[in-house]
Amino acid sequence: MAGRADASRLAGLEGVEDVSFTSQDERVLRGYRLASRTEKNKGYLFVLQGNAILADQLIGEFVRYAKSGYDVYIYDYRGYGRSQGKRRLKAMVSDTLEILTALNAKPYKRRLVYAFSFGGIVLLDGFDFNFELDRVVIDSSPSHLSGYGCPEIYDPVTHLPDDCSSFMLISGRRDNVVTPAMSKELLTQAAKRNASVISDDGFAHPFMDTNPSNHQRRMKIIEQFLLRQETN
Repeated sequence: MAGRADASRLAGLEGVEDVSFTSQDERVLRGYRLASRTEKNKGYLFVLQGNAILADQLIGEFVRYAKSGYDVYIYDYRGYGRSQGKRRLKAMVSDTLEILTALNAKPYKRRLVYAFSFGGIVLLDGFDFNFELDRVVIDSSPSHLSGYGCPEIYDPVTHLPDDCSSFMLISGRRDNVVTPAMSKELLTQAAKRNASVISDDGFAHPFMDTNPSNHQRRMKIIEQFLLRQETN
């Protein structure tokens, strides 16, 4: 459903660079870095997309972060777009761990992550490794996968950290992909652990809002949370 990569989608996008990462099992993952447009770099934003979206379809949505001083990174998951390998959840979780470890080894002051839908699953399933992140937004991800034949070990709700005060979780009441019922337990448990939680009547699934104003409002809420206290 994600289709094929198409570099023409990047036409006219300033500061975008082709990047690659080689995993421990020697699969080359390809994506893009949208470079900071300020003299002083403030950090990075790592985006983990949904199952049916490629990096070249999404990178242009995050220009506002580059303008605010952040490098933005998005990679195609293995087996998607220009990335090598077979589409296996366990391997994708490992890839994410490796990429975040590499990013955190760079001299970035602030470390931000926006993960939506399938991306939230991938992020949380690796979160037991204690990423050092300043702000995390998980948007429209389900609480469980075990109801779909996956082992319970992959249920995102079981991987929430004890302290979620640096997290925001979002659910849309118009979301027909990951319905409010599917994400309810994840949001409930995150709220108990001090996360910011939003359940919005106007939101559909991320990047599927039929009303452009709802999409813009959603992205503004995310931006305000991720960039809050950026000088601390």
